Amino acid sequence: MKKFLNDPANFVDEMLDGIYRAHPSVTYVADDKRCLVTSRPKTGKVGIATGGGSGHLPTFLGYVGDGMLDGAAVGGVFQSPSSEQMYQVTKAIDQGAGVLYIYGNYTGDIINFDMAAELADLDGIQVKQCVGNDDVASSKVGEEHKRRGVAGIYFLYKAAGAAAAEGLSLDEVHRIAEKARLRTRTMGVALSSCVVPEIGHATFSIGEDEMEIGMGIHGEPGISRKRLPSADAVIDEMLDRIFAEQDYKANDEVAILVNGLGGTPLEELYILFRRVAQLMDGRGVKVKHVWVGEFATAMEMAGASVSILHLDAELDRLVGAPANTPFFKHISA
Repeated sequence: MKKFLNDPANFVDEMLDGIYRAHPSVTYVADDKRCLVTSRPKTGKVGIATGGGSGHLPTFLGYVGDGMLDGAAVGGVFQSPSSEQMYQVTKAIDQGAGVLYIYGNYTGDIINFDMAAELADLDGIQVKQCVGNDDVASSKVGEEHKRRGVAGIYFLYKAAGAAAAEGLSLDEVHRIAEKARLRTRTMGVALSSCVVPEIGHATFSIGEDEMEIGMGIHGEPGISRKRLPSADAVIDEMLDRIFAEQDYKANDEVAILVNGLGGTPLEELYILFRRVAQLMDGRGVKVKHVWVGEFATAMEMAGASVSILHLDAELDRLVGAPANTPFFKHISA
């Protein structure tokens, strides 16, 4: 393991200390640095909270800010935060209009967010939940409830965050998050492992000339391992699975997110996007919004994912709305 570390046991808290010192637009509550909230709350607005393990920056806490999220609870690297941490974030971001939870489909997160919602209910805080499950590789059609939430959760944050910023009700913000969830699909590929600081060695091994299609962002097994072909062939295989589920027709509109997993140069991500755009052109599909970069990482894992949101007029407006967070800025066209 070769990392910039002091004591591996302090990795998360020292990272958080750096974020708070660099970005005064966020702070923490309950004397717990892992309970991050915006320092610019807006009275009467629906609060949006997320959470999950550290090691995925800018997911989760990097999207807390204007036009997106209001709070995030984070655990250790690839570990769920506690229900108490989620509850403390919920209390802090409630501005009288209720709170929406948006998080990935992982057992620990589900259990703890459910418990936090029950605690909030005792305080009279209304909570609704939206569980991201965009990873097409993790379960077959008809069993989407088993799918993992990966980089496509960004679209849920963006759409719901913009809706809340517009002053919409909790029911409406929840409806929009659910619509974005149902219209988002993601497929990923890994080229190397990551190293969890407290473990100190690679999570899995993969050959120098191999790739694993469909691997999860914690190193969960994918659906196939094979020799690494050309970049175009990788995208063709990834998008074949998304196209099999989403029938994009001529003149349909989409938003595209090409996400690096932490160890892939931006230049390579643009090579991948080039092929995504070619395939969309071939179908006559209009690409309205594009983001290329690191949006949901897995420490230093080499690899990438492609997320596609099938737009309608409402989602087009919301994902294109302005946002300003420590790790993400978007100016509407």
